[in-house]
Amino acid sequence: MIGKVNDEFFQKAILPETGAMTPEVVVGPSMGVDAAILKIGDQFMAIAEDPIFPGPTTSPEDFGWITVHIGASDVAVMGIKPQFMTYSLLIPPDTNEEYIARLVRSISETARNLGISIVGGHTGFYGAVNVPTIGGITVWGMGREYITPAGARVGDAVLITKGAAIEAAALLGSELGDSLRSAGITEELVGQASQRIKEMTVVEDALLAAACGGVHAMHDATEGGLARGLWEVAEASGVGLRIERSQVMVPPDVKAICSHFQLNPYEVISEGTLVLTVDPDKVGDVLKSYEMAGIPAAVIGKVVPQGEGRRWLEVDGSEQDLLPPPVDHFWEVFFGALSQG
Repeated sequence: MIGKVNDEFFQKAILPETGAMTPEVVVGPSMGVDAAILKIGDQFMAIAEDPIFPGPTTSPEDFGWITVHIGASDVAVMGIKPQFMTYSLLIPPDTNEEYIARLVRSISETARNLGISIVGGHTGFYGAVNVPTIGGITVWGMGREYITPAGARVGDAVLITKGAAIEAAALLGSELGDSLRSAGITEELVGQASQRIKEMTVVEDALLAAACGGVHAMHDATEGGLARGLWEVAEASGVGLRIERSQVMVPPDVKAICSHFQLNPYEVISEGTLVLTVDPDKVGDVLKSYEMAGIPAAVIGKVVPQGEGRRWLEVDGSEQDLLPPPVDHFWEVFFGALSQG
């Protein structure tokens, strides 16, 4: 198995093992929660942790950008601006210093552009490491209020940004471009997909929405894609969903690449797709804010009572259960294709 541990093992073996209980922990570890919330004085701290590794052809500049944005996104979805970070860089013994310097410079420049201060970390060579790896990036920030994935309310509109399978298309387009072109996918579509590397962030998406008010829940659709992201918000909030599949944006390049690899675009990794539930009276403000920022967004459904279930509404009028995929098939496709050259 590649990727996150399965839900059953997480709930049985990991979730109960969280050390000492302290009153400062307002929001602790939970299924689908992107960051912890601690009460520090009269403010709330959002803090998150992520590992990051590059693809075989990822430049140190893109690796640095992705590192910061993935870590910062998990704080931003809590409605709090990322302010500080540390990271551990683990590198193979034969890594040249120029690569390391470029990567560290990119991390610093990306953090600076987001207003994040790097306040510590670790860098070292390790024989057990095969590729330069961020063993962990920790990002945190302080605010007077916070949002969690558990805040969705019956009657809320459900919105997403950018569309489905953003990360899957970006990584497959970047790493397997020659294979895709050989299969007849146009240079334009492959180029569009590879450029989505810089869409693998929800920092701006989340902070813009939070500033509008009326946002009750936010979540980044990472492993398991949009389907899992939606389900996790509903599960954490104890609500049902009615999601119109036809309203979910699946850009042409994403559709072409997912079709080629026989991937369901609704169920594969999609870092960069923000799922949010919003008071109906504030939907217009959120959409206008996104339009002004050039961020594609759409209303795809609504929050309903839990007893009404979680359903995909299809164009032909039929309904399907909205369930979290047990496995994100992106990983087996990605690493399988890489191993075949």
